Amino acid sequence: MAAKHQVVITHGNGPQVGLLALQGAAYAPVPAYPLDVLGAQTEGMIGYMIEQELGNLLPFDRPFATLLTMIEVDPEDPAFRSPTKFIGPVYRKDDADRLEAEKGWQFSLDGDRWRRVVASPEPKRIFEIRPIKWLLAHGAVVIAAGGGGIPTIYKRGSRVLSGIECVIDKDLAAELLARELGADLFVMLTDADAVYVDWRRSTQKAIRHANPGMLATMSFPSGSMGPKIQAACRFAEATGKTAAIGSPSDLSRIIAGEAGTTIRTAAPGLVYAA
Repeated sequence: MAAKHQVVITHGNGPQVGLLALQGAAYAPVPAYPLDVLGAQTEGMIGYMIEQELGNLLPFDRPFATLLTMIEVDPEDPAFRSPTKFIGPVYRKDDADRLEAEKGWQFSLDGDRWRRVVASPEPKRIFEIRPIKWLLAHGAVVIAAGGGGIPTIYKRGSRVLSGIECVIDKDLAAELLARELGADLFVMLTDADAVYVDWRRSTQKAIRHANPGMLATMSFPSGSMGPKIQAACRFAEATGKTAAIGSPSDLSRIIAGEAGTTIRTAAPGLVYAA
């Protein structure tokens, strides 16, 4: 794929940022780093791993670049009043109650266990969009906006930029990145080979093609497939181009429209896999 296309890669960081938050909280002598700093740390860490792996596969002279990517959010976003984004490991109820009392963290049920939740505001602007475009124009494979980017705000009534304690949804940040770059195709790779109705039931069916209007009438889990559907529909409606969801192992077939779920405004209703 990288031999034939300009490629921008982004990634999640939920387990990693949760682990780093736990490590920081366990070291009492100094205050724990805030989530925006941990987001920057995971961008560098995971970007390094992606660069190393791809560098072992692509020609030696193909350049790579991982960019720490600051993304602006609105400090008045209602998400700050209702945290929903899961980070870190799962806990039993008594452990979650203890951590809530000790650290002021908020928890919510994730399946049958409890997991920390943080605010997840909408991404508004990507500050590093110009250097990303420059790197693409010079042939680089770019890794950017990892983990939803580094959440930043302008302090009220000023042009002073600062970080803020939250985690931006990685799928919505990736969609904004794809849209601002004018991407021809926006692909979200996950552990499911397609979007399913009746997921993990005997009646489950894979959706092969869909339009945003039809998907908007359906319900998907907010902690997994829901944000991906939202991001895919947003991209398709805003650009008229194609978004897709599927498995990493099917990437070449997803690009060809032969696997995964493709979402575009011109698609007729829902088409299920045979």
